[in-house]
Amino acid sequence: MKKPVIAIDGYSSTGKSSISKIIADKLELIHMDTGALYRGVTWFALQHCLNEENKIDLNTLFSSLKQIHLEFKNNEGTLILYLNNNDISKEIRTNEVSDNVSLVAKQKEIRDFLLQSQRSLAEKGGVIMDGRDIGTVVLPNADYKFFLTASIDERTNRRFLELQGLGIEADKEQVKQNLIERDKIDSEREIAPLKQADDAIVIDNSNLTKKETIELILSYIKKI
Repeated sequence: MKKPVIAIDGYSSTGKSSISKIIADKLELIHMDTGALYRGVTWFALQHCLNEENKIDLNTLFSSLKQIHLEFKNNEGTLILYLNNNDISKEIRTNEVSDNVSLVAKQKEIRDFLLQSQRSLAEKGGVIMDGRDIGTVVLPNADYKFFLTASIDERTNRRFLELQGLGIEADKEQVKQNLIERDKIDSEREIAPLKQADDAIVIDNSNLTKKETIELILSYIKKI
């Protein structure tokens, strides 16, 4: 029997990635954090594609895509993102990447570059994928679709604590403004905007723990 394909979309810091990883373990699925892929491209751009004003030169990035090889490697049950054989799992979580990833992710050239690798992974089933346009663009025929949301204050607190846990200095108000700006850019971009699929199950986890959110998602999967 073919294992299901699950799409989990939603706003930043709603726990999409960590929740998807746990569900993947419970259901013996492959998990792909698509947001990490866009962060990986952004990290590459910040290292190799800056202009004289120290900003990302998109044309240089587009012409450099053939130099980018991103892959997830299994490290004791956790998928770690590698860029050209270098572990960049911590680098992609920095504020610098967060400040630039929405600009990179809204470019058609970048989305096309990453789209086929995401779809090919899901063809055989047994995949849970999280991002912003999984249920609407990447995997429109997914067996299950969920859309996670939470209040801006709750998401700010989660993101702030995540950065602290990574040893990255952060100002809570700056974190909040970054999230607000990313919400705006991601929702208003022309190419594959962040939005809820018509057939997605919406879960507001503002007042839910991670465990409660996971149990709620699993209850839908088991009863459908």
